[in-house]
Amino acid sequence: MNPDTIRQLIEQGLPGARADVQGDDGVHFEATVVAEAFRGKLPLARHRLVYATLGDRMGGEIHALALKTLTPEEAGQA
Repeated sequence: MNPDTIRQLIEQGLPGARADVQGDDGVHFEATVVAEAFRGKLPLARHRLVYATLGDRMGGEIHALALKTLTPEEAGQA
């Protein structure tokens, strides 16, 4: 698994989202995801939305994914 593939999966699964994914070892990644879909949601709910875009890859091909989830306003992109 590579960061670009994860970015594509997240952006396809969360329409309108923008993701920046980093990770050099192929199993541990960190991502910043900016999406309107996060508005009004607590961090755990936001993370679940992202995990849902990755399906069973979480815990398999992706051993760990550290997330920072923001609305466009929180990211200063309004």
